[in-house]
Amino acid sequence: MNNKLTDKLATGLFWAIGLLILSVLAWFLWYILSAGVPHLTLDFIFGKPEDVKAGGGVGPMLFNSFYILFLSLLFSLPFGIGAGIWLAEYAKKNWLTDLVRLSTEMLASVPSIVFGLFGALLFVTYFGLGFTILGGALTLSLLNLPVLVRVTEETLRAVPDSYREASLALGSTKWQMIRKVLIPSALPGLVTGITLVAGRALGESAILIFTAGVSVSRFAPDFDLMASGATLSVQLWYIRSEALVPDAMDIAEGTAALLVVVVLALNLLIALPSRYLQRKAAGK
Repeated sequence: MNNKLTDKLATGLFWAIGLLILSVLAWFLWYILSAGVPHLTLDFIFGKPEDVKAGGGVGPMLFNSFYILFLSLLFSLPFGIGAGIWLAEYAKKNWLTDLVRLSTEMLASVPSIVFGLFGALLFVTYFGLGFTILGGALTLSLLNLPVLVRVTEETLRAVPDSYREASLALGSTKWQMIRKVLIPSALPGLVTGITLVAGRALGESAILIFTAGVSVSRFAPDFDLMASGATLSVQLWYIRSEALVPDAMDIAEGTAALLVVVVLALNLLIALPSRYLQRKAAGK
């Protein structure tokens, strides 16, 4: 009887905690979206910003957000996933691999502003890139790497050893086994990790303030890697701290709502197709 009562109390407690978290999240989304969605007009979303006049938009910042995100993933995905595969499947257990794992775990917990200062010293100053899209994307890729390495390694290790043994028994090479068996089996976990990294990168501001700058190119869209690259999150910080426009509050509310919508849309855009492919593969 006591065990049943304890089980019911624990179940009720966990449900209450879950509902509390969902309630806080729902209130957070409602607060931001209710204030910002009325400002999300086409002129605001795709228009150019104004320095002193009211009515400016965030079009270049929206483009830069996706452009820098794409470049950072382009730089970090091959190295992050490759390093995770090496740690999970090729690396022997010794002091070197233990040191690599410890380093990635430590780097994953480093505040983003530290990466921003490092990027400012390395890319902006030492390599002379200045405040550019390229410098911001390279620094942002450094932020992504530790998470991608750990997610890839842990996801591959979660695949049952029987999958490896069956593939090798059928004559596959190790690389064929990794490419055709392990990676497809671990795809949901990999996609989850990439989604978390992409969402974090979209909302990052400290790194980009120090490396990509707080201004944008006069041309939009500008694919020049050496152009300034303020993003939506940087614009949100700038408009609430240093802006001179009279409608700064309206721009900030609209930018915050647009950033939330973009992050949610990106998560759905990445997650839904992967789940469809996973169910289709399971059905076969």
